[in-house]
Amino acid sequence: MADRGPAASVLLYWLPLGAGGRSVRFNGRMFEAVVARNEHRAVRDLYHSALEVHLGDDRFVVEMTPAWSTPAADRGVVLEGPVGTRWLGRFAAFRYEIRRWHMGVIPDIADAVGGPRQVSRNPVRARRLLELVPAVPAVTWGRDELRTGDMWNSNSLTAWLLARSDHHTDDLGPPASGRAPGWHAGLIVAAREQHLRETTGPGATTVPA
Repeated sequence: MADRGPAASVLLYWLPLGAGGRSVRFNGRMFEAVVARNEHRAVRDLYHSALEVHLGDDRFVVEMTPAWSTPAADRGVVLEGPVGTRWLGRFAAFRYEIRRWHMGVIPDIADAVGGPRQVSRNPVRARRLLELVPAVPAVTWGRDELRTGDMWNSNSLTAWLLARSDHHTDDLGPPASGRAPGWHAGLIVAAREQHLRETTGPGATTVPA
């Protein structure tokens, strides 16, 4: 039998928004209450997503998080971006970071609803996902700069990475009665980029809005 490479696993975690942080949880509930009222529907629980990728003996945490949230110096930061507006991004309190953290941790992982969800065991797709992390669009968190009809946030990162690395995403939504703002933004941008690559070649990058 041909060598298929190291054992691999891509795990998806759904964490309640603001787990471990009262301010974020309160603001998230207020946001969802306003959106639900405008959309004439019931209030839902909001979720934040994170990925854990195992490749052989290595393990990586892939996540978008506030730049000030973890004191560890070597936490695998590959990109930073602004929160709210671009000009606020000059201040550390209004920046997010994208991590590809070797042997890292997911804060509040104990609060993950349903535990880890196995997305795939394919080593090629797992390696591709890790390679793509520095290429994610570093647009403003909480805004719709790419004109997808959805805000860009941590769920956008997760959805974009899974879609771009050829993982199936149709049944990977948040827990029942929950909502994951930003998820569709990641899928839409990934689909645009895939279309661009198919029509103009593999060197194509992010599709303009």
